[in-house]
Amino acid sequence: MAIQSTATLTNEMKTFYDKVLLERALPSLVHAQFAQRRPLQRRQGKVIEFRKFSPLAIPALLTALTEGQTPTGTDLTVTLQTATLNQYGDFVQGSDLLDLTAIDPVLTETAELLGEQAGLWIDRVIREVLMAGTSVRYASTATSRITVAAGMVLTVADVRKAVRDLKVQNTKGIRGGRLDGPNAGSGDYVAFIHPRAIFDIQSDTAWKNPHEYSDTQNVYSGEVGRLYGVRFIESTEAKVFTGLGAAGIDVYATLFVGSDAYGIVPLDGGDLAFYFKPVGSAGTADPLEQRWSSGWKVTFAATRLSETAMVRVEHAVSA
Repeated sequence: MAIQSTATLTNEMKTFYDKVLLERALPSLVHAQFAQRRPLQRRQGKVIEFRKFSPLAIPALLTALTEGQTPTGTDLTVTLQTATLNQYGDFVQGSDLLDLTAIDPVLTETAELLGEQAGLWIDRVIREVLMAGTSVRYASTATSRITVAAGMVLTVADVRKAVRDLKVQNTKGIRGGRLDGPNAGSGDYVAFIHPRAIFDIQSDTAWKNPHEYSDTQNVYSGEVGRLYGVRFIESTEAKVFTGLGAAGIDVYATLFVGSDAYGIVPLDGGDLAFYFKPVGSAGTADPLEQRWSSGWKVTFAATRLSETAMVRVEHAVSA
């Protein structure tokens, strides 16, 4: 029997395909896990605001209270960081003949493929925003990306220096992420790292695999281990600057982040949507009713909130 989805799409089926799309997109959103989130408000323009409260000042003289007198008090300081919303999306087309002859449920598989594409697409948008950060270190004796040479791999010393950078800036560790529950997360920093790079630090005696944690339940998506207060999130989507190192080698970026380092518009609430146009819906653009289309669209923004809450280490990897 032919698939009926190209003739019509009920509200129930629309909800089903929206769910399929989102479920396939979420696992790809590695870089979205630790962002501050601001919901998208409709009819409020294209610019969204993220607010950061500065720590309350402590006076240098540490003046004691005077008995019976109300002190001056301290004003709150709020820094606004804005991000401009953009739309992203893609679609595929199929024919009525494909629908009539295909063995597999074409529309369901198409929704799954589109979901994977959407997740990777959005994750790369976030990654590129983060990679433009100004806080950067270079492995070994390198002083710039072009001077990162073969053999200048990520070391445990590089990890500890990145942690030191975050600590001296009073950057807090991350709690929760995508986890549930009041005790989710340990307050560690996190680092996005490529599988080729994680190999170079896993042999350290201080390395702990997730099954060795005291709390094995609260593990982030993609987490592969912990070292010196950093929980490492492994992904092939970690940034690689292809051919931009010394002698044209690839330069890998391991990004260390703390709490409230960056912000995104969340992808729940229908912001990531599935669209299906059945055969014949195009009118005169499809005079013989031969084509249907399936696609996705999202209205989205990402922005760095604090340069001091992140540090990027650029390095080579071992052969």
